[in-house]
Amino acid sequence: MKKLFVLMFVMLMVCLAFSADKTYTIRFNTVAAPTQPQVLAMNKFAEIVGDLSGGKIEVKVFHSGQLGDQQTSLLAVMRGDLEMAGDGAPSWFADLGNMPKMGVLNAAYIFRDLDHMYSVMNSPLVKGWFDELASKTGMRVLDTWYLGMRQLNTTEKAGPVYKPEDLKGMKIRMPNNEAFMDMGRAIGSNPTPMGFGEVYLALKLGTIDGQDNPLPTDLSAGFVEVTKYIILTDHSIGMINPVINEKFWQSLPAEYRTYIIKALEVARFYMNYLVLEQESKLLKRFVDEYKMQIIVPDKAAFMKFAREFYSQDKFDKAWGAGMYETIQSYPAE
Repeated sequence: MKKLFVLMFVMLMVCLAFSADKTYTIRFNTVAAPTQPQVLAMNKFAEIVGDLSGGKIEVKVFHSGQLGDQQTSLLAVMRGDLEMAGDGAPSWFADLGNMPKMGVLNAAYIFRDLDHMYSVMNSPLVKGWFDELASKTGMRVLDTWYLGMRQLNTTEKAGPVYKPEDLKGMKIRMPNNEAFMDMGRAIGSNPTPMGFGEVYLALKLGTIDGQDNPLPTDLSAGFVEVTKYIILTDHSIGMINPVINEKFWQSLPAEYRTYIIKALEVARFYMNYLVLEQESKLLKRFVDEYKMQIIVPDKAAFMKFAREFYSQDKFDKAWGAGMYETIQSYPAE
């Protein structure tokens, strides 16, 4: 019996030593360009988690969709073919996870401001949705990063926009999922689904009349070069949710999971700072350097149009009765 105990103890020590020596490689993919705050934050995450783990966790950042577009990389995370993706968002979770209720988090004018957005995203309700998503799809949401306030951006040929009626018939590019397509309809446009990497050329050729994105994205993706008008609709607080394969996540030692969470927190503050700083300066640059025109539309008219659009029965069925109003009125911390 004593020999058996000694043998078991030795085997345990060997296993612990092996576990302590094991290194992990995480491939982290995004469609964002190298100069975008998102990629800079992902690089910061890689640096911090490497330091915290003493080099036992190596994060390799892939930008510009090197390992696939938004949908492709999220599906790869779900299958376990990719460890992490930086382009998660409630609209994708609603579609790919067959959880339509999460689409409400991508609805136009759902959040009052950034503080309200974080209160909702950190609420027990949404955290419960994230746990359900992990259970159903094998993809776990780890954090929420501020991507910037989404604004409309139209070509010179399409013209300026002041109210929802001005968007009637306009082909405005949206990511290819139902929540984003509905958001395009909620502001009065004819939404056109298109991959992010195709947008620049489509604007240049006139295949589409405009697109919507945060100002830092408009700059880094070059949309300011092929459009004329920035319309300050403030229709959506853009966010991204870094995600990880659930099986890979659970295979990590507990302390390594803690390192990842802490590093993501640092990266979040870093990205949020970069985005907010850029947003405060970019409009002047767009006018001075790119000769764009800044349009201040009738925001109240856009909000009213969106509220009426989301009053349709199909949204109560998909999200739960009154969920649009419930989220809008959720208290900010």
